[in-house]
Amino acid sequence: MLCINHSNTDPHFNLAAEEYVLRNFKEDVFMLWRNRPAIIVGKHQNTLAEINLDYVKEKNLDVVRRLSGGGAVFHDLGNLNFTFIKNVQKDGNLVDFRRYTEPILQVLKRLGMDAKFEGRNDITIEGKKISGNAEHVYKNRVLHHGTLLYSALMSDLSKALKVNPLKYQDKGVKSVRSRVTNIMDHMPQKIDVLAFRDKVFDYIIEAHNEAVLYQYSDADLQHIEELMEEKYTTWKWNFGYSPKYNFEKMIKTNGGHIEFHIHVEKGIMKEVKIYGDFFNMKDITQIEKLLKDIPHTEEAIMEKLATVSFDEYFHGVEKEAFVQGMF
Repeated sequence: MLCINHSNTDPHFNLAAEEYVLRNFKEDVFMLWRNRPAIIVGKHQNTLAEINLDYVKEKNLDVVRRLSGGGAVFHDLGNLNFTFIKNVQKDGNLVDFRRYTEPILQVLKRLGMDAKFEGRNDITIEGKKISGNAEHVYKNRVLHHGTLLYSALMSDLSKALKVNPLKYQDKGVKSVRSRVTNIMDHMPQKIDVLAFRDKVFDYIIEAHNEAVLYQYSDADLQHIEELMEEKYTTWKWNFGYSPKYNFEKMIKTNGGHIEFHIHVEKGIMKEVKIYGDFFNMKDITQIEKLLKDIPHTEEAIMEKLATVSFDEYFHGVEKEAFVQGMF
């Protein structure tokens, strides 16, 4: 088994690295990695329905979609991520969360904590979640990855993922919020996250006689960065891949109340209806048509609205407030 402990904290790179290793390596692989502050959403989720967009913009957080299913998670440098990629028999049990979390449980127990596997895919300490796990199958290889909340900023976690569920009606997989805790708070002897990372890595090497340390070659890095640029940094993958959804919201502005009803497919607004008690000089159906078939992003909407005399359609309404109301 190849063991990779790399220091790159760019979430786009790290998720691209997982996919590259899954698809191109033949060996079993174990990886440890950390991300700078970012939100990682599940493959089948509506990204906008999972994130607090205002907070994401304020903190300039990366939002990246991963290959596996499950819910959205917040990463920062106090969060350690682990990945197992293994070859399996197709007639066997391809999805087996307990199998891949067992080594992590053993590390935590060795460090003096009573960690348990609970529910479908969680590791807990004293009933609080410290690890969520997800899996993705490619041919005869399984990618299993999980989070390890070690010294994460819990206030950032809750703010980044806080969103009003009434805005979105869709069939995307919804995140389930759990009571969480940091591993460090339960450590008999406190160590920092990097020392904890090393203990996890050392245990995996010790537990696998065939373990071999591996560093990415220049060719590996080039392929990973190409995949990152082509996929993991793109709006199309991170937002446009979202399932169909309907967005509904009412806002109060200086020019009156405005109510939005938006139908979105693959990140593109296919239908926009606007209601309210605002005053207008021109027919707002022209605005509804103008906004049709463009990405559901602030940038795309502002660009379109810059081509018209906005006040003639929504007298006294601030354009910025109008656009923000569509999210």
